Amino acid sequence: MAALPDLLYQRVQEHPDHIALRGPDVELSYQDLWRAAGAVAEQLRNLGVKRIGLCGDNTPSWVVADLACLIANVVCVPVPVFFSKSQTEHLVQRAGLDALLDSTEATPAEAIGHGVWLRRVPVSAGAAWMPELTAKITFTSGSTGTPRGVCLSAQQMAATACALQQRLAGVVLQQHLCILPLATLLENVAGVYLPLLMGATVTVMPLQTLGMTGSSGLDMDQLVAGLNRHQPHSVILVPELAMALVNAAERGVLASNSFRFLAVGGGRVSPDLLARGRAIGLPLYEGYGLSECGSVVALNVPGAEREGTVGRPLGHVQVQVTGDHRILVRGNTHLGYLGDAPETDDWLDTGDLGAISADGVLTINGRAKNLIITSFGRNISPEWLESELVQAVGATQAVVFGDGEPQPCALLVVQDGRGPDKLRAALTALNADLPDYARLQAVYVSQQPLTQTQGHITANGRPVRLQIQADLPMLMAEAFPLFMNLPEAQSASANHATPGGANMAFFDRLQSETEQARAHVIGAPVIQAIQEGRFDLAGYTWFLTQAYHHVKHTVPLMMACGGRLPERLEFVRKALVEYIEEEYGHHEWILNDLAACGEDREAIRHGRADTSIELMVAYLYDRIQRGNPAAFFGMVQVLEGTSIELATPLGEAIQKRLGLPNQAFSYLYSHGALDQEHFEFFRNLMDSITDPDDQQAIIESARMVYRLYGDMLHSIPLPVSNKEQRHEAA
Repeated sequence: MAALPDLLYQRVQEHPDHIALRGPDVELSYQDLWRAAGAVAEQLRNLGVKRIGLCGDNTPSWVVADLACLIANVVCVPVPVFFSKSQTEHLVQRAGLDALLDSTEATPAEAIGHGVWLRRVPVSAGAAWMPELTAKITFTSGSTGTPRGVCLSAQQMAATACALQQRLAGVVLQQHLCILPLATLLENVAGVYLPLLMGATVTVMPLQTLGMTGSSGLDMDQLVAGLNRHQPHSVILVPELAMALVNAAERGVLASNSFRFLAVGGGRVSPDLLARGRAIGLPLYEGYGLSECGSVVALNVPGAEREGTVGRPLGHVQVQVTGDHRILVRGNTHLGYLGDAPETDDWLDTGDLGAISADGVLTINGRAKNLIITSFGRNISPEWLESELVQAVGATQAVVFGDGEPQPCALLVVQDGRGPDKLRAALTALNADLPDYARLQAVYVSQQPLTQTQGHITANGRPVRLQIQADLPMLMAEAFPLFMNLPEAQSASANHATPGGANMAFFDRLQSETEQARAHVIGAPVIQAIQEGRFDLAGYTWFLTQAYHHVKHTVPLMMACGGRLPERLEFVRKALVEYIEEEYGHHEWILNDLAACGEDREAIRHGRADTSIELMVAYLYDRIQRGNPAAFFGMVQVLEGTSIELATPLGEAIQKRLGLPNQAFSYLYSHGALDQEHFEFFRNLMDSITDPDDQQAIIESARMVYRLYGDMLHSIPLPVSNKEQRHEAA
């Protein structure tokens, strides 16, 4: 097969003046692109570099540099923009790079033409062995988060691009928009090489202008605006982006008339989502591949798609499925892993599970190593169930667990403010459609996404299941649970079968029976406003002022509660002594925060609280004095739980937005993610309370405090949004 530069040069000769590459402020014809890449290739030869890391955002100069490496026979190692510093250092050392190329101006660096900058790096003594024909090393984070280099030849990448061109022969694609990082092999091969071989125009824009940040950050409004502006014929999507586009199209904000082929890969996609998309004019087609096979192995295309499958394998590979359902590929597999001994088996074990029909259509069922086996011996692919959850519930993230349990459970991240009733209805409908062995017994819902910093997802957004499993107690404590096998009307007297059949611990029951009230807190407009950067100093100081006026009562309320507790709850009184010692003086911290924001601490000390906070404090004193003093712990449930889930991430977002010093955040940061041990102490204390009257008093108090504290959050003054401004102007 001809090398990729030779194939590209054929297109240059066929239509030299056609636009090949378009960026924010530049357009390059096929002839211009060829000359630019050739000039940079000559510079690389003169500099004597052999292995280069290619850095930077999506720009035309990134593509120029990448093609220059192919022309000059320089090993190119794309550096993902979302890699951490340690991952990047590992990549540079492991690959033994001579230099780094950057598509944006870097310091110190040398300009080598056409927007490409070169920076030398210290020669590493620990460079790993690589196969002789290596042209590109693509680093994949894998399930552990440690990057692993996949070595590919120029011929292997050309073979994939040509096989894709052959499969898409019946589809006219003249405009492609790159919305995944160019360092992603799929976008590199199928989003640049393929369109260029088809004679199309590739549009590359800085990812942030398309609403994409890091490995999984997404501003949907910006992405939709970018798609509407550029009107591409083709786009490559991961499942989360596919869902976002379907939702946008259903709301009528995404113009879909330009799309001719939307490829979806990188994870399992629910067939229902694809059907929804096609029903509203989105030509979504699922494919399958892996870096070790040059990025694409199989693909559905118009006129030959098969619902629920990834289509037929491309013509340059062979696929077979073993008796234990493992997928093997032969024909265009990688040269090997950087630093590892060469592969000796012709057939590559992908590690994926699936099936292939008699007429050669491939179905993917998940990763072999992730398989969940229930206590009844039934096998469940978590990826399959996770894709169904994302589709049915509209979750941002979903992780299924429960190996060795009778039924699976799931942790969901839902950030659109829906309450428990709506989520339960969607989950109940999903359970009804699932086979009985795969029906969810419990779902834990959180607003806070799983992050790479916590070690819960890889750089490309896949769950790190071992770490998530290790942290499940903490993650479940931060979430509110939906127990799917409980009756819809959950009475206080039903203390109640848990999914496993034992009596439900009181803390879990408290979480479950207050979830509807809790939605009033997590659905407050201020939370979304902070995430959108629509928050100002006036809102923050107003919130801190209300915090001062209820926190100053925390210790007095504890003392009042301790004095009224009966002797049978002596262990609770002892716990209150510890609480008092820990909580004493926190109201003064808040005044310090307010002073750091420029407020008059004494004026706030002698001022008055919002009505919602006045009522909340008065209610608690009343319940302690005239009712059951255990009601105090309803407030602890609300404030401790809300703080752990929201304080740290919202504090960080506020600080970044307002540029305030750390001294203005002692209250939020001390009551955030670092307070996990404190909340675990509270969980254990609640599980020790067994009297039904005490339990009911805590539940009722928590519901009331959720209501009143939520009223305070709903009252925080916010800047007027652009949408509201347009509405007022109209």
